[in-house]
Amino acid sequence: MIAEHLPVLQVVLPLLAAPLCIFLRSAFWTWLLAAVVSWLCFPISIALLSQVLDQGVIVYELGSWAAPWGIEYRIDSLNAFVLVIVSAVGAVVTPYAKQSVEKEIDGDRVYLFYTMLLLCQAGLLGIAITGDAFNLFVFLEISSLSTYVLVSMSKDPRALTAAFRYLVLGTLGATFYIIGVGMMYMMTGSLNIHDLSNLIPAVAETRTIQAALAFLTVGLCLKLALFPLHMWLPNAYAFAPSTVTVFLAATATKVAVYALIRVVYTVFGGVDILEGFEADNALMILAIIAMFAGSSVAIYQANIKRMLAYSSVAQVGYMILGVTLGNITGTAAGIVHLFNHAMMKGGLFMAMGCIMYKIGSVRLVDMDGLGKTMPLTMAAFVAGGFSLIGVPLTVGFISKWYLVMAALENGWWPIAVLIVLSSLLAVIYVWRVVEVAYFRPPRDGAVVQEAPAAMLAPMFILIAASYYFGIDSTTTLKISLTAASALMGGAP
Repeated sequence: MIAEHLPVLQVVLPLLAAPLCIFLRSAFWTWLLAAVVSWLCFPISIALLSQVLDQGVIVYELGSWAAPWGIEYRIDSLNAFVLVIVSAVGAVVTPYAKQSVEKEIDGDRVYLFYTMLLLCQAGLLGIAITGDAFNLFVFLEISSLSTYVLVSMSKDPRALTAAFRYLVLGTLGATFYIIGVGMMYMMTGSLNIHDLSNLIPAVAETRTIQAALAFLTVGLCLKLALFPLHMWLPNAYAFAPSTVTVFLAATATKVAVYALIRVVYTVFGGVDILEGFEADNALMILAIIAMFAGSSVAIYQANIKRMLAYSSVAQVGYMILGVTLGNITGTAAGIVHLFNHAMMKGGLFMAMGCIMYKIGSVRLVDMDGLGKTMPLTMAAFVAGGFSLIGVPLTVGFISKWYLVMAALENGWWPIAVLIVLSSLLAVIYVWRVVEVAYFRPPRDGAVVQEAPAAMLAPMFILIAASYYFGIDSTTTLKISLTAASALMGGAP
């Protein structure tokens, strides 16, 4: 039955569709193929999540070779949730992409764009679903290499520099990760993540395993852009084509955070590495600095995509802070923020893509009066901005509320205060856009209309989701709490 093979189909579909784009070469047919594949992956991920919640962990052995000798896909509530995030964003992005890509990328390279987009999606889904530490590295490279190409495809020459910086730092991150994997293999003889979780406690005190932990942590922190390893992110988001920015902002860093959570709570779950190796304090300090530094630098940005990029650095800080608080509530807050941030930041970057499509710029000085000439787009931006701030009834409020609760559970009220204060910084940089768009007149002779409906509809889907799951957060919080309980309890 095909239902038995859904785990492998989740990755194989986009992976096989990517080379087909090379043969099709047509901009329309490659877009249609990407859209169909993305919309097939979405219900598959929903089905897998539903099955995990009903029946427990899914184990799929590739080629019927049993682990640890064979490669297995092991799906629990955490990575099933991440699969839904990646596939949902992919499904929403592809309809949005058609006109945005045609505007921002040379016509003879559009088919290459969809090739790389499908490869990137396959890599991200593979990272989330695999139960093998080395296989995770392979998928990490598939997603990364395709991402470097996607960022460089913009007509802005600065995109090439941004892509090169991303390539250098991304390669360093991948190298650190694979060195850590090699050290674990040297001490345990296994690459299977579940098997490693059983073998590592016996060798946890060795310097090799401690060095492996350091390499894994630094490598993944580079990939997820935790301060101060975030320097590749602002330019990559700012100068990449709008569709690329939307997809990366909503998925790439989330999957890297997932990989770090998997290392901390599954691979090293039996040795409590955060406390045992005092990694929790170091990561917590970096997370708090990221929350303030990212938002503070965002306030002074003239390019709004760059402003939102620095905002993402701050949001990654919230995710990592949740993981380091050391209780189920905090870990659940970090996990639910993976979903919440994907919805609101995806919608905000889509709004910037609509503005880029109509006026050819996302600089603040060029956005005078857009509240009057592009009312739907700017209304979506303001609504997404409220979620970024953490206004009640939005997903941003849910994430920050649970972070505050987790801090208070530990009696760390200063941390709770810092969470609230850092959130207030978002008011300043969101207000800068509101002031220009709504309180300045449109430029003389400027005739601007709304972006096409095919771009507006996906934008409003994500913005609406950031309110729907803020008003009724039962589903996402239940999944996150289930995942956090399994991780904290040492369940596989």
